[in-house]
Amino acid sequence: MNEKIRLLADSIGKVIVGKEDTVIRLISAMLCEGHVLLEDVPGVGKTQLITALSRSVGGKFKRIQLTPDVMPSDIAGFTMPDAKTGEFVYHDGAVMCNFLLADEINRASPKVQSALLEAMEERQISMDGVTHPLPKPFLVMATQNPVETYGTFHLPEAQMDRFFMKLSMGYPDAEEEMRILERTEMYNPIENIAEAALTVDEIVEMQQAVREIRVSEAVKRYVVDIVGFTRNDRNAALGISPRGSIALYKAAKAFAYIYERDYVTPDDVKKIAVSVLAHRIILSPQGKSEFGTNEAYVETILSTLSVPAMEK
Repeated sequence: MNEKIRLLADSIGKVIVGKEDTVIRLISAMLCEGHVLLEDVPGVGKTQLITALSRSVGGKFKRIQLTPDVMPSDIAGFTMPDAKTGEFVYHDGAVMCNFLLADEINRASPKVQSALLEAMEERQISMDGVTHPLPKPFLVMATQNPVETYGTFHLPEAQMDRFFMKLSMGYPDAEEEMRILERTEMYNPIENIAEAALTVDEIVEMQQAVREIRVSEAVKRYVVDIVGFTRNDRNAALGISPRGSIALYKAAKAFAYIYERDYVTPDDVKKIAVSVLAHRIILSPQGKSEFGTNEAYVETILSTLSVPAMEK
């Protein structure tokens, strides 16, 4: 593993017990300047995960608890006249940070969801004709509870598609939970991160390095074949958009970088495909009956399509 990535993962591991696969996928999303939707039950460490990431890179962290009474201005900020000069002054919203935890995004109104997703896409705020760029790096980790639906607003498919990746932490196993009990006995584990493992400038440099990773024509065709399969299959009512193929392409490059290669292999594509693609698909009634979940459907596609041979 890349030395800097290992430092970052180890730093996060001082707070998060186990879940290294989830940590690596979150880091890969950050390296691609993508945002993550974390769908999981309460209490499994979602807040600790993004807080640990922000502390590990010395970035500015904010958290906003999304409820029906949150306003778009809470997200994007607002302008108001200065009492002395009379000039309009911009006041930061929640998105003016490096790492934003948007807790329970499906409890926010559609207007607030749109304001957040617009900032995620454009990476800037336009207010009264003035553009305010967001800091770099900028990562949003939005959470939603997959069980509770009372008082929630459905996140439309067009907005789901804007999330680079969808992850789930899951419950810890017995040994991991024993370690969690020991860590939390005397203090909050977040205090284990005394200093940042990397700087925000190093993260920006790593993002540039990911862009320079080489991808062969055969691997590009493999990505196109995967997404194309979903558009022509009766098991999928809605296939993967070009935004999805771009995300898979970028994520595979991030995985190659993480594991110290300057080129992408088909295995990189296969490792990250479910996290990047599953939430972008709507299964048909037949598909739901046959596969049950979107994740199982993507896994079946990966096992069905032939994998290209790598040139020497």
